[in-house]
Amino acid sequence: MRAGCNRFALPDENQGVTSSPHVLIIVQNLPVPLDRRVWLECRALTAAGYEVSVICPKGPGDPAYQLLDGVHLHKYAPPPQAQGALGYAWEFLYCWVRTALLSVKVRARRRFDVMQACNPPDTYWALALLWRLGGVKFVFDHHDLNPEVFLSRFGEPTGVAGKAQYRVLKWLERRTFRTADRVTSTNTSYQKIAWTRGSVPPERTAVVRSGPDTTVMRPVEGVDELRRGGKHLVAYLGIMGPQDGVDGVLEVARRVVFDRGRTDVRFALLGFGDCLEDLKAQAAAWGLDPYVEFTGRVGPDRITRYLSTASAGLGPDPLSPLNDVSTMNKTMEYMAYALPVVSYRLTETVVSAGDCAVYVEPGDVEAFTTSLLDLLDDAERRARLGFEGRRRCEAELDWRPQAENYVAVFDGLTGFASRGPFPDGRPALGAGTDRWGNKMIDVSDDAVLRAFAVNRTGE
Repeated sequence: MRAGCNRFALPDENQGVTSSPHVLIIVQNLPVPLDRRVWLECRALTAAGYEVSVICPKGPGDPAYQLLDGVHLHKYAPPPQAQGALGYAWEFLYCWVRTALLSVKVRARRRFDVMQACNPPDTYWALALLWRLGGVKFVFDHHDLNPEVFLSRFGEPTGVAGKAQYRVLKWLERRTFRTADRVTSTNTSYQKIAWTRGSVPPERTAVVRSGPDTTVMRPVEGVDELRRGGKHLVAYLGIMGPQDGVDGVLEVARRVVFDRGRTDVRFALLGFGDCLEDLKAQAAAWGLDPYVEFTGRVGPDRITRYLSTASAGLGPDPLSPLNDVSTMNKTMEYMAYALPVVSYRLTETVVSAGDCAVYVEPGDVEAFTTSLLDLLDDAERRARLGFEGRRRCEAELDWRPQAENYVAVFDGLTGFASRGPFPDGRPALGAGTDRWGNKMIDVSDDAVLRAFAVNRTGE
């Protein structure tokens, strides 16, 4: 066992710590609070009594510093879009240096006790080693499998350059695992990789799923205008990168509208990513603009309205070494809004959705199209899947037990006797108005929830 393992395995040696520990969280691929998992983690820690600082890139219009809901957000200007291996290397170096400088600024305000790094990329272990000299412990929040990202985008490398890049990614991953005092994984598939490929002792790992907070993510009355004259709205929520399969959504839309003649269906694609502009151009070239809407980056208010109005949510992620073992947040978020799901059959997607989704064999676009239309035309089935999905989210996928697991990791590392992430208990889930003025559905009443699930169309 490596040095430090015994110290972690015996958290009681620090018992009695009563001052509020300070946690620094580092994110590179998304700004916060747009990164919903990280924001939930921040809120869980602050509710439990921790002080939290975050270093991340700026989003459009973001200030360099902001104190939001008790969380200190430090942000730097993001680098230009990376192109090729050298471009990605420059991006990683630029972000690492900017993050390191901001970590010094955070330290000047107040010493931090734990540093958490969220991947991608797997480069912040080196910064963790530097801060370890000052007694800072390191938590690796394992979001992605970077070697599998490479394989999913480029296939098994055959050339010298490709093999070298792949070896570097695996080396960086190993260094991250070996440096971490604790690894939190988004599912058991990732946890097993930490055990096997990363040689992390099981007692130093924990599964913290990215479940939705169902007290916040809950359906409201639909907005007819979002259907843009159609009977059904179909939604996609998420990143639009090469591995996300959003081009497959456009192919399904083309078949629905033109091959099947279903001009009563509208598609809303919520999100952004490297492929967004190409997807817009493809939709225009196919004449889909009257039927497909690209919203771009959206906040929780618009997500709530769209997912409460839609008749189905889509999981188009193709089968790949990465996607098959990754938890798709959008699947659980659809379910939180009592929205039935149509998805390709991937291992971790089935773990998340269970019997509350319609599954199609990976790559069969025609079957996906047929399954979607069959679902849209069967109100009772949509109602059943939506109702059961919401209840599954509340009972098995909710963020609240995950938040308790997450905070326990930091309590164990610091010896802090926290008050837990939910000191005020669980709020009521009855009818009311949310902070954006939407009329919330009384999800505590089975009959009301079923009625909402069956009637969410433009009829």
